[in-house]
Amino acid sequence: MIINNSTKILVTGGGGFLGSAIISMLLKESSEYEIFSISRNYYNHLESLNVRQIGGDISNLNFLREIFKKYSFDVVFHTAAYASMWGPWKKFEKNNIVATKNIIQVMKEFNIKKLIYTSSPSVVFGSSDLKNVDEETPYPHKHYSYYAKSKAEAERLVMAANDGINLLTVSLRPHLIWGPADQHLIPRVLKLARKRKLKIVGTGKNLVDITYIENAAHAHLLAYKSLNPSSPILGCTYFIADEKPVVLWDFINKILAINNISQVKSKVSFKFAYIAGWIAENIHKYLFNTVLRIDSEPPMTRFTAMQLAKSHYFNHERAHTDFGYAPIVSLEDGLKQMNINMN
Repeated sequence: MIINNSTKILVTGGGGFLGSAIISMLLKESSEYEIFSISRNYYNHLESLNVRQIGGDISNLNFLREIFKKYSFDVVFHTAAYASMWGPWKKFEKNNIVATKNIIQVMKEFNIKKLIYTSSPSVVFGSSDLKNVDEETPYPHKHYSYYAKSKAEAERLVMAANDGINLLTVSLRPHLIWGPADQHLIPRVLKLARKRKLKIVGTGKNLVDITYIENAAHAHLLAYKSLNPSSPILGCTYFIADEKPVVLWDFINKILAINNISQVKSKVSFKFAYIAGWIAENIHKYLFNTVLRIDSEPPMTRFTAMQLAKSHYFNHERAHTDFGYAPIVSLEDGLKQMNINMN
């Protein structure tokens, strides 16, 4: 339905987990938002919300120019990304860096002022624990995943594009988004657990940030509302998560319990997992992916080993101070929603 004098909002990746949540929250908030989604696929749940779906590849600059010229958007939420933990660099570069560069380019060409970009805390993850660190934390000298490396490059582009007048940008870094409609993180854990291939890596006491899906979407809407020429958020990045970090393996076992799966108790050392990841990466890179040309993902990578064994949680004071972010769903309520959905 077209609304006269409406605010036209484009959500890239609108059919995805976060994109869908942002769209649902926008529509609940105001009937004056006209929502568009660009995705590679068509989504029935977006049709039921009267979202105008546009199929296409945002790494294609000419395609984007045609779409932006046709619809005259006012705001862009850029959530689309290639988020795999493994794959060829060219795929990450195309979908995460080139696509973001294209979004920025067409926004400048068509004088669209507001860009809310979904980044990731993995952009600052190197090989060490991250404990209550803030946004001053620099990018590491080495990224251990192409996803993290490509998202860091895209984030740099978004921050540099902000000029405070013609293009206003902000980057949000929600960590480990979870919730009932998740099709990636939690299903992957459940699949491994059902096959009895899930093991605690390290001591099992590492703390991590997690972000319930409604909290992540809420942060994006707050950032959008704060995005104006006098705002302190211009060209900045923000860590987003639930109220406090969780013990990763305790949280995983709670999810397993909700799904009537035995808790994981067996352990492997971080050193063992890291070496196994290094071996698996090389086998897949040179044998499966290069020689045999099989699109196969290693069962363990060094990055995954570090994510499972080390602490990575962040200080969220800046998001609270600059645009009023605070979680709207508690851990307990989020788990209740998971339980309702699974049963």
